[in-house]
Amino acid sequence: MEQTLKITNVLSDPTRYYIYQYITKRHQEVTVQEVADNFSIHPNVARLHLSKLEDVNMLASETKKTGKGGRPSRLYRLSDDVIQLHFPFRDYMLLSKVAIQTMLSLGEDGKKALYLTGKRFGIELVEQEMSRKSLQGQELEFDQKLTILKAAATLAGFYPEFETNGDKSKIYFQIFNCPFKEVAQDHTDAVCSMHYQFLKGMFEALFNSVELVESENIISGCETCSYHALVTN
Repeated sequence: MEQTLKITNVLSDPTRYYIYQYITKRHQEVTVQEVADNFSIHPNVARLHLSKLEDVNMLASETKKTGKGGRPSRLYRLSDDVIQLHFPFRDYMLLSKVAIQTMLSLGEDGKKALYLTGKRFGIELVEQEMSRKSLQGQELEFDQKLTILKAAATLAGFYPEFETNGDKSKIYFQIFNCPFKEVAQDHTDAVCSMHYQFLKGMFEALFNSVELVESENIISGCETCSYHALVTN
């Protein structure tokens, strides 16, 4: 409870809250000067905000040479700690672990159910986004489908980036945050396979055919989960 109070106090400052949001979407380390420039504040004020966030383990920092000459800079990044605020206390992480272990205890049938459920949730997430934009039942252009994918992936907390090739038959995308990371560390194969099906469900809700290929995985030590999808509109 004491840590929760510290975090809520730190985030009660609007500028500090938006700085934290900015860093979560940057996908890379930031300097004091970058934050100062982006928020039009003095570097000393930016440093104070960053230090406050680091004090409650929402950020971590280290000193590195930037390759631009001069003194090494202090670079700030998101902490690996999971920040969860619930009033009153709720332990959804424990519930997730109980649910996963229960499914896996059922053997192959349990795994199959887990993967099918993951895909269904991916489909439902996209359908909810289409409904929110009043696009259900319409013929969508490729760019509209990509916009829906981005919005749904962002809503899921993936912090995604998307690119396409020239003829729009291939979509490259990276996920900079895995919402299932803590559970996946104990049940890597099952959770990552479920996550794969979740993503495939998102694509299949929009495209006639999808071949989804993973090239990098956060749990394996990579900075992102990276994929490319071969699609037909």
